Amino acid sequence: MKKLIIINGPNLNLLGKREPNIYGSLTFTEFLDEVKAKYKNIFIDYFQSNIEGELIDKLQEVGFSYDGIILNAAAYTHTSVGIGDAVKAIETPVVEVHISNTFNREEFRHQSYISPNARGVVLGFGLQSYELAIQSF
Repeated sequence: MKKLIIINGPNLNLLGKREPNIYGSLTFTEFLDEVKAKYKNIFIDYFQSNIEGELIDKLQEVGFSYDGIILNAAAYTHTSVGIGDAVKAIETPVVEVHISNTFNREEFRHQSYISPNARGVVLGFGLQSYELAIQSF
């Protein structure tokens, strides 16, 4: 059985409440329950933090033992050299995910410190972006 983890960054704990016109009305817990039911042959773990260092710690913790990491570092995507370096340092392949199309948003969101070291990037498909990333493994 493949072992994947979804790692979400800051403010993604507010999905379902935060800017539903961009992020939708489903909470991430509701979405995750649906995905786990759909992909019963894949173990899907989950971690969320609003703290940059905790995201780096989790990447280092799972980055040599999981089959894949789906990472939505949220705003840290565009600011965190440390998270980008952590993705580069680990062996587990990382797929960068974004719910919105970051290229349709503010210019600072067009830069990613994760993309250069990610296996791939999925963005702009709402929560389905996570499902597309799961399918890539």
